[in-house]
Amino acid sequence: MDDNGVNIPDHEVAESRRPPRGMGLSAKLLALTILFVMLSEVLIFVPSIANFRVTWLNDKLNQARLAANVFEAAPDAMVPPDLQREILDSIGALTLALKHGDRRQFLAISDMPAKVDKDIDLRSPGALDSIMEAFETLTAPTGRVLRLMGDTGNSGAMVEAVIGEGPLRTAMIGYAINILKLSILISVFTAALVYLSLNALLVRPMRRLTDTMVVFSGNPEDARHIIQPSQRRDEVGIAERELEAMQRQIAGTLQQKNHLAALGLAVSKINHDLRNLLSAAQLIGDRVGAIKDPAVQRFAPRLVATLDRAIEFCTNTLRYGRAQEAPPERQRFVLRELAAEAGETLLLDGSDGIAFVNAVDPGLEVDADRDQLFRVLMNLARNACQALASRGAIHPDTDYVRIDARRDGTTVTVAVSDTGPGVPPAARARLFQAFAGSARPGGTGLGLAIAAELVRAHGGQLHLVESAMGAAFEFTIPDRIPDITAARKTGGKDSGKAAAERQAG
Repeated sequence: MDDNGVNIPDHEVAESRRPPRGMGLSAKLLALTILFVMLSEVLIFVPSIANFRVTWLNDKLNQARLAANVFEAAPDAMVPPDLQREILDSIGALTLALKHGDRRQFLAISDMPAKVDKDIDLRSPGALDSIMEAFETLTAPTGRVLRLMGDTGNSGAMVEAVIGEGPLRTAMIGYAINILKLSILISVFTAALVYLSLNALLVRPMRRLTDTMVVFSGNPEDARHIIQPSQRRDEVGIAERELEAMQRQIAGTLQQKNHLAALGLAVSKINHDLRNLLSAAQLIGDRVGAIKDPAVQRFAPRLVATLDRAIEFCTNTLRYGRAQEAPPERQRFVLRELAAEAGETLLLDGSDGIAFVNAVDPGLEVDADRDQLFRVLMNLARNACQALASRGAIHPDTDYVRIDARRDGTTVTVAVSDTGPGVPPAARARLFQAFAGSARPGGTGLGLAIAAELVRAHGGQLHLVESAMGAAFEFTIPDRIPDITAARKTGGKDSGKAAAERQAG
């Protein structure tokens, strides 16, 4: 069943829990690792191929310098043509010359080209120019002729060598292929190391987390499906421990809800018989009320009123188990009278050692549902009496239950306090949680939960306040906000009457 209450077939639920089709986290990790390593290799390859080209050209120029020294050392600089051609072939040059200023002296000529396509000055090569010229060499048409220029080491002289670009391109392509092979090998090796490391550190723990969540969602009440966290102290370890805590909390909540459901079923079964017994007790109370004994006449009305409320409470068995309480039917009434009625119902007349102090101002009015507010006072006062009784050694001069109230503008604050042992610190965290907030052995913890829910229905809040002795609870009941739309329709008569009532309060 989904959030809208629509039933979903089991096979569709199982299908929704399957992992999505496509690349898993491990495959994506491997692919991204290879991609990024290859990208790094490309960034390394670009300056590397440019540096290879410059190095290759410098080697050619150094060979040309040596050859120029040979020609200059010859008598009258005369070298036989065959030896010239052999020297030029050894360095891969077409011509060799020395340049002094604007005068060029050819030392050897093997095959004079028709034209020179590009002059390359190796005296001050730039990094960016070297990269651009390297790609130009790889993409230029075949058959280009280059003129290399560089210093000879002698002042004022420069050596020039004219070479074909073909050998340079062939060497660069071979170097690029070797770099590509080495890059692929390094990428695969690095990717494998990174993949295995990240797979062990991250992917497998993440897969364990997801598998545990999927299995746990199928049967969250089975404690065997709760993850067993590792001893890791990093983010994965934190996630495992937090997941374990969340799963245990969910499992405990579901078990508690199942217990509540079983309790509700049991109560619904005994509710009918309990109402019949209370109805019979009510009839007996009516007959007892007819006895002319003063003591009977004093307590019989209280007994009948209590039975009436008990029958009403049984009719609406454990309203906390419902989706929500009925909306409060609010009216303005004197709060002191309701507080006195709660004290009389609990028989707080000092006979059992507990005194009752009704400190509510006689003229204080509250805008609330009378029955619901009575239930709030009864739950808080009964809890106070039970706390005093559990402590023992009760004395009417020092032990009491006190109800006080004050009005702050449009809000009434009611306080119920006692001189009992107070609320233990261990019980404060879940004080208003049903079946979990009881501070008394054998208590159900429903009293405060019901009282808090009824107060919230009025727009207020119930909380424990610090007290020098015993326990003290305060709750607020704000007045209703006037309905401006309704006031306009009635010409403002009702709103004027409500304002007059608030001023009187």
